[in-house]
Amino acid sequence: MKKIITLVFSLMLISSTSFAGSCPAILKQVDAKISSSKLSPAVLKEVKTLRDNGEKAHKSGKHAESEKLLNEALKKLGA
Repeated sequence: MKKIITLVFSLMLISSTSFAGSCPAILKQVDAKISSSKLSPAVLKEVKTLRDNGEKAHKSGKHAESEKLLNEALKKLGA
């Protein structure tokens, strides 16, 4: 039983670190698109808010939420 619990815990740990790796990549995409964006100031402010909230979620370990926010920012940027 201990082996099964250890195995399950190890798999959860490995999968959470793999999700953590995609947040910074998406964050870099958002930053690159923001710098070359020609959006209105209101939309750009909304995108930057999504980006900042995505970064905060990533830093607090909420990687699914982070990816959701960052992907939403990319959509608004036309990606």
